[in-house]
Amino acid sequence: MRYVNVGIVGLGRLGKQHAENLVHRIPFCNLIAVCSISEQEVNEFIKPWNVPYGYTNYDDMLANEELDAVFIASPSSYHGEQIIKALEKGLHVFCEKPLSLYLSEAERVQQIVQRHPDQVFMLGFMRRYDHSYQTAKKKIEQGAIGDPIFIRCHGLDPASQMDNFLSFAKRNYSGGIFLDMAVHDFDLARWFLNAEPKETWAIGGGYARPEFEELNDAETGAAMVKFEQNKMGMFVASRNCAHGYHIETEIIGTKGSLRIGTIPEKNQVAIMQESGVIHECVTGFLERFEHAYLTEAEEFINCILMNQHPEVTVGDGVEATRLGYACKESFELERLISVTSYRQSC
Repeated sequence: MRYVNVGIVGLGRLGKQHAENLVHRIPFCNLIAVCSISEQEVNEFIKPWNVPYGYTNYDDMLANEELDAVFIASPSSYHGEQIIKALEKGLHVFCEKPLSLYLSEAERVQQIVQRHPDQVFMLGFMRRYDHSYQTAKKKIEQGAIGDPIFIRCHGLDPASQMDNFLSFAKRNYSGGIFLDMAVHDFDLARWFLNAEPKETWAIGGGYARPEFEELNDAETGAAMVKFEQNKMGMFVASRNCAHGYHIETEIIGTKGSLRIGTIPEKNQVAIMQESGVIHECVTGFLERFEHAYLTEAEEFINCILMNQHPEVTVGDGVEATRLGYACKESFELERLISVTSYRQSC
């Protein structure tokens, strides 16, 4: 079995997690190059982990002829351009969500991906690789809840990270709460309901931190979405969760319902004291979806080795971005948006 030589761009929290998985946990994979605008971050990787190449310029890394594939974990605003450059260099590409902050660019990326059918492209919708979400999908396909007609998603980030969220938003890296956070839930909704969105109404505000409103963004936002076949979705995304990181999904069908993550427990330990019973909560996305990040990376490498393509397609990225963009417009214009006509006009 041959090995896949990989380079990664972006060495933030998620980039470091991917890099660690690629070095220590993914069979038939060599991490041979890392790239960050921070030379200090580069040096922190290449020395202790014996990574042979370090770069502070993405184009320089792409010029390395030993590379077979790249992982893109840079800020969202760079994704579209970096995907296109890597594909045009003949490389396989894994990119974190979202596909792009701009719908026109996401559609252009889709066209470029389709021009390179022999290269593997995969988007990092890691929740599809989480055991609980995969089990829920199988249960729905087996008819356990009948026809799924309603989905409710809560995506709540820890309030302790609020300053970091604001800094990220000020640098125009996120694209707003619906593109940055809720895009995962939009992808799950399409996956579970097997239907495309038609209309959306989004609201929100800067309740604890009015600074978000100054950036035309929301600290907490909500959207109601009408899907094909009159199916429904309700989505809440917030950067202000006092108890930690809380991802919850409920799907209601014609014959039952199921829930994922109702209580965001850190583990099965219960601390019983005179003040009551405490179940500690997970503190962030890396902890909650640690195994899913590993599984999706394994899928990417295996697809390259086996000359296959992953289930998550570039089209999934475009459609999740489209709904996120429609919600962003609904929030900003304070009106109902027809996603169907938005799709046709764009």
